Amino acid sequence: MSKDKALTIFYDGGCPLCVREMKHLKRLDRDNKMAFEDILVDDFQTRYPDISVENANQILHGMNAQGVMIYGLDVTHSAWSLVGRGWLTAPLRWPVIRWFADKAYLFFARNRNQISKVLTGRSRCEQCSID
Repeated sequence: MSKDKALTIFYDGGCPLCVREMKHLKRLDRDNKMAFEDILVDDFQTRYPDISVENANQILHGMNAQGVMIYGLDVTHSAWSLVGRGWLTAPLRWPVIRWFADKAYLFFARNRNQISKVLTGRSRCEQCSID
């Protein structure tokens, strides 16, 4: 993990929608506060032995500068907050709405390949890159 980063996001580099969001966040991250780690690269498990690729494939994982893991929409809200747009995702973390939003996110995460196919024309990509 990059100790100098406020947030490290562990994302599915084979998911066109995931990669699209990471590209967008990276472009907005003018202060370079975030690190982006593709969970599908060959050396991921060597570099991050405490993170299960299987679990990270089921729910978005993130790690803050203190080494605390956060998950799902908490990662999304943290990331968008770091680029000054947390107001867009803040309602997803409000009581009551949070419960429904988390359920909807888990549905999306489970079905992201099919959703990606509908929205982008590709369910998976072999060489997606955020660079």
